[in-house]
Amino acid sequence: MSAFEADVKSSELKRVLGKWSLTAIGIGAIIGGGIFVLTGTGAYYHAGPALALSFVIAGIACVFAALCYSEFASILPVEGSAYAYAYGTVGEIFAWIIGWGLILEYAMGSMTVAVSWSGYFNKLLKMFGLHLPDYLTSDPASYTGEGFSMNLPAFLIVLFVISILIKGTKEAAKANNLIVIMKVSAVLFVIIAGVFFINAENWNPFIPEVAKVMEGDKAKEAYGIQGIVSGAAAIFFAYVGFDAVSTQAGEAINPKKDVPFAIITSLLVCTVLYILVSLVLTGMMHYTDFNPQGKFPDAIKAPVAYAFEIAGQGWAGYIITIAATVGLVSVLMVMIMGQSRIFLGMSKDGLIPKMFSDVHPVRKTPAKSLMLLGIVIATIAAFTPISKLADMTSFGTLFAFTMVCVAVWILRKKEPNLPRNFKVPALPIIATLGIVINVYLIWNLSHEAKALSTGWLLLGVIIYFLYSIRNSKLHKEGYGETLKAEQQPLQDIDIDIDNKD
Repeated sequence: MSAFEADVKSSELKRVLGKWSLTAIGIGAIIGGGIFVLTGTGAYYHAGPALALSFVIAGIACVFAALCYSEFASILPVEGSAYAYAYGTVGEIFAWIIGWGLILEYAMGSMTVAVSWSGYFNKLLKMFGLHLPDYLTSDPASYTGEGFSMNLPAFLIVLFVISILIKGTKEAAKANNLIVIMKVSAVLFVIIAGVFFINAENWNPFIPEVAKVMEGDKAKEAYGIQGIVSGAAAIFFAYVGFDAVSTQAGEAINPKKDVPFAIITSLLVCTVLYILVSLVLTGMMHYTDFNPQGKFPDAIKAPVAYAFEIAGQGWAGYIITIAATVGLVSVLMVMIMGQSRIFLGMSKDGLIPKMFSDVHPVRKTPAKSLMLLGIVIATIAAFTPISKLADMTSFGTLFAFTMVCVAVWILRKKEPNLPRNFKVPALPIIATLGIVINVYLIWNLSHEAKALSTGWLLLGVIIYFLYSIRNSKLHKEGYGETLKAEQQPLQDIDIDIDNKD
């Protein structure tokens, strides 16, 4: 663990984030795709009005993982999230697999949000009488015309966000704080205003009977109890925000105390908001009206705005569409920022090329990493359907949460006397429940998502043995002293950053 102490003391990143900025980062990432986009897909393809129960299940699963994340964050105040926690407790290859899985969580999540933003941006343009041609707003799989097509708005918004992030973390955090205030205000508006347009008949039956629905040209089974569970798995990526808080520990002023606070606070606030919005939305608009092949084909892309529009409150649609369009920018910002910090940690350990840990001498941001990430994320987002991206993101998120629950338990057994500013209560029960629920939700993802994600993890193992293990600091000659230091008791290590204000 002395390697982590050295990382903290030698870090080139600026410690500029307080507990409320960290909390805003968490809320900024959580409130976005889950409320403004996935409520439509979750209601139609999975749970119907019982989508609120899907959010309850996903929220409970997140609580277990969040508690484990908080304990780790109070011990290891470094960037890298679950990857860094695993590296410091259960070994390099285990950490590599988690880090590789986190790419699914963050990179795929960024792509999903970029496509979601494009849907709201197009709706905003239409409200003002502007129309982009379909071939510039559709991925090839969704395009019904002939010839070339791409989602140009999704491509461009990623590049715009990258330009903000390269300028500096403090500047990005300020922009995020303003956007978060706007988003939370919009969500509260949806809940309060939407209550007056609820038709209770839309909740009857609250849990619809099992039925077949068409997703593209394929029929899939939805609704019933199984639909609630599959809905929880499908919308799970919406909770990635509290995990993103831990990736910013390297830039937190007092990470041991502020990161656990921000993780738990952002999760609790957003879970309550998710449940309330899903209830209001399915009360305002019948879940079958989110059918992309029905009479409101675009409702599934911007469900909240369409619900008010169909209720005859077009003015509210303007407010929500503007808030969602601007608000999703902060989600994308946090996702990409989190991914770059995970790469930073992996690169410092030699597992991926050094360029990913290069920090700009003036701006103090991993500019090279951000630029490369931007190109990759923008390109894939422009040519891939949102449903495939969302499910793979959920796999990566659930996988990382499972591994954190395992790792914190192992560390408690290995180092029971280690000073912890935050301890998970009843750890064996919490960790076990977290592992069981997360694995069960993974099992309920689509077969295609599980197959693609498993293939991705296998590719990661191959890359580890072909490249990473050869370049790893732990395996290079001359790193023996660090290996010895790794064996010292963790309680002997003092990372003196707790008293910084």
